[in-house]
Amino acid sequence: MISPGNLRQSSHLLSETQRPLLVTHVAPDGDAIGSLLGLGWTLLAQGKSPTLACQDVLPRRFAFLPGFEKVVQDPPPGPYDLLIVLDCSDLDRIGQIGEVVGRDLPLLNIDHHVTNTRFGTVDLVAEDAVSTTHLLYHLLQRLNYSLDERIATCLLTGLVTDTRGFRTANVTPEILRIAVELMEAGAPLTTITRNGLDRRPLAALRLWGAGLARLQSANGIVWTTLPVSVQQTIGHDGYGDAGLANLLISAEEAKVSVVFTEQPDGEVEVGFRATPGFDVSRIALQLGGGGHALAAGCRVPGPLEEAQRRVLALLREDLARQRQQVSPDDKRHPQPE
Repeated sequence: MISPGNLRQSSHLLSETQRPLLVTHVAPDGDAIGSLLGLGWTLLAQGKSPTLACQDVLPRRFAFLPGFEKVVQDPPPGPYDLLIVLDCSDLDRIGQIGEVVGRDLPLLNIDHHVTNTRFGTVDLVAEDAVSTTHLLYHLLQRLNYSLDERIATCLLTGLVTDTRGFRTANVTPEILRIAVELMEAGAPLTTITRNGLDRRPLAALRLWGAGLARLQSANGIVWTTLPVSVQQTIGHDGYGDAGLANLLISAEEAKVSVVFTEQPDGEVEVGFRATPGFDVSRIALQLGGGGHALAAGCRVPGPLEEAQRRVLALLREDLARQRQQVSPDDKRHPQPE
C-alpha cells in the first residue's frame, strides 16, 4: 500500500516540522475533514504547532468532530515550514490558499485518488486505500503514533463516509478490523454515520426534488441539471449537488449518473458516479478533473446546455469503448466512491 521510500521521507518531514500548514480541498467531504483534523491532532500531540485550513466553510453536519472550529478559511501568512495537502488529486483543489502560501515550501501530498498528479515534494499516495484517513491510519501506525478518541473519531469519519457506510466494493475485512480498533479507541460509529451520511439541510432535499424533476435517462446514463436560478430559488448555498449523483446511481437503469451544477461564474460542476465495472475517472481526468473509478468530477466551461451536450457526448463514446473492453463477468475491484 505505502511505498517504504515515501514513508521514510514523509516520516522525516513530519518529525522535522514545527509549524506546518495543513490544507484540504474545496467543498470538503467527510474524508477531507477527517484527514485534516486527524493529522492535526496527531501533530499537536507531538508538540507541533499546526494550522488547519480549508478555503470553504466546513459543512455543519461535521461539527461533532473534535477541532471542527479550529479550521480557518484564511490562514495567517505564517511563517510555515511545511505544507501538507490532504485528500487532493491535484494542487488546484486547495483553491486560493495555494496562491497565498506560495510554492516555495516543501510539500507533503497525502492522498488516495487514482488520478493524483504527484505534485508534492513527497507523494504519499496509495490508490488502494479506501480513504485518505485509511492511509493516515497506516502512516500513524508505522510511525508509532498513538490513537486517542479525538484522532480515532476523525479517522473513522473518513472511512465511513468514503465507503458510504462500508458498502463500496473495496471494503475488506482489514477495513472492518480498523473500524473496530477505532471504535475501541472511542470513535462513535452511530454519531459518525448519522451525521456523515444521513443528515443534510432542508435546502439540499429541495435541491434533490428540483433535480429529480429534470431527470433524464438514455443508454444506461441517468443525468440531471441544476441551473443557478433553481439553486437560488431553493436557497441552496452548499457545495455541488448535495449528494444527488449518489442518489441517481441507485436507479436500476443507471450504469452511470451525472449531475450538472451551474456555478455563479458560469462554469459547470460535473459530478459522475458509476456502478462496478465502469470507470468515470477517465472522462473526469480528460475534462481536467479527477477522482475514482466509481466517483469522479470536474469543472467545465458553460453555458449549462452546451456543457451538458459536450460532456454527455464524450461520456457516451467512452462508455461504448468500456463496454467493448469489459465482459459482464469482469472481476475488477473498483476504486472507492
